[in-house]
Amino acid sequence: MAESEVDTPSTPIEYESKYFEYHGVRLPPFCRGKMDEIDNFSLRSSDIWIVTYPKSGTSLLQEVVYLVSQGADPDEIGLMNIDEQLPVLEYPQPGLEIIQELTSPRLIKSHLPYRFLPTAMHNGEGKVIYMARNPKDLVVSYYQFHRSLRTMSYRGTFQEFCRRFMNDKLGYGSWFEHVQEFWEHRMDSNVLFLKYEDMYKDLGTLVEQLARFLGISCDKAQLESMVESCNQLIEQCCNSEALSICRVHGFLALRKISRHTVGIYYTISVHEAIL
Repeated sequence: MAESEVDTPSTPIEYESKYFEYHGVRLPPFCRGKMDEIDNFSLRSSDIWIVTYPKSGTSLLQEVVYLVSQGADPDEIGLMNIDEQLPVLEYPQPGLEIIQELTSPRLIKSHLPYRFLPTAMHNGEGKVIYMARNPKDLVVSYYQFHRSLRTMSYRGTFQEFCRRFMNDKLGYGSWFEHVQEFWEHRMDSNVLFLKYEDMYKDLGTLVEQLARFLGISCDKAQLESMVESCNQLIEQCCNSEALSICRVHGFLALRKISRHTVGIYYTISVHEAIL
């Protein structure tokens, strides 16, 4: 499968690292040379996958999934490095060989489009939890992430960033295609399609869906306890209007951005374009 360089403009936006193009999709440089290996990655029936377009609530979802699947305590999760428990398939660390040898049940994350994920997944292996987020909120978080990431050094305006988003010029390609691909597979027996906003609007139903999908048997009291623990977890993650920044594999990752912050970025024209 061919890979090609993508020229990035020096003005008004300058990046210190280049994306590369793979089958028409811009991917981060650390994906280079490993896409065939990812395609052939061996899955197990016990695997639990979390797949999202970047900045779609991945950090929060992984903690909820870990709590539901492992019966963990929210305070315990708050003290651990959850990212070490749920590695990203395509990231340089810990690497595909180490992920392949993890003890079952493996919990694995990825931002790759459906068509680039392992063939075994397309054939029904593993359980895949996909979460989509309102693009108007997502793009603000993605913009802040690019500005904070030293390797990207994004210095353009938010309006310029939105144009790149709309024209599929960001890492992992088109948000619209990313979501559409998983939406088309939402009825597959090994796929659960969720919406980020439902974690705040209807957490009980979302947790019940997760438990059922993961084959976790629980009575009403156990389910209510699980929902309460997840609610506590969400409150711990989102109890500040400020941006919470953490380090993930040496990178700065923005974990939360408030609704008020989203509103101040948009002009009417940009808002309507994303709609």
